[in-house]
Amino acid sequence: MLTVEHIDVYYGDIQVLFGVSAHVNAGEIVTLIGSNGAGKTTFVNTISGVLPPRTGDIRYEGQSVRDVPAHRLVGRGLVQVPEGRMLFPQLNVRENLKMGAYPRAARRHQQARMDSVFELFPRLAERQHQRVDTMSGGEQQMLAIGRGMMADPRLLILDEPSIGLAPMLVTEMFNVIREINRRGVAILLIEQNAVQALRFSHRGYVLEHGHLIQEGAAEALLGDAAIRSAYLGI
Repeated sequence: MLTVEHIDVYYGDIQVLFGVSAHVNAGEIVTLIGSNGAGKTTFVNTISGVLPPRTGDIRYEGQSVRDVPAHRLVGRGLVQVPEGRMLFPQLNVRENLKMGAYPRAARRHQQARMDSVFELFPRLAERQHQRVDTMSGGEQQMLAIGRGMMADPRLLILDEPSIGLAPMLVTEMFNVIREINRRGVAILLIEQNAVQALRFSHRGYVLEHGHLIQEGAAEALLGDAAIRSAYLGI
């Protein structure tokens, strides 16, 4: 579904990613782990069209998208839920969800998409007329993912979906991510809770100082002593 081929990414004259290659197959959950400042958010921002790669290529569903702007990628089913949620705090839940139905096809099926989101997150259905700035962090994260689902993604990129959440909510969030995947959406996940993320994933990549240093099945990464010590805290 997604193939990233030897991309170099810069901020001005400063290189942040160095020849990074990775792929996500249809139906997979793939986790990218690494320490703070490794380049993880830069990597997903490049995939989703927010940043241009200096060299290399990005192929989505068989076609190069390295020069396709972010809003057009959303219309093609490649959707990112950014770190920090980026919600509209003065709007209510329903209004925020409607903002996610950006592609024309999603607008045509807006109510059906919203019903699907409320099925995933019953708490949002209960609070659908509540202003976002009065909601808890966990509820806001549910809404951020729900807004991403409104665009009817085929590949969903989640950047730190569990950050700042209580442990009980973290487990709930990962269960929802698994359910989204069961509905046919491939997922690329960046997650500070690397142990939990790998337990829910099929494969993983390790990024360090802008270089991809290891990849493999999620179980293999969980069992690797060096990875466990350096990145998993176990």
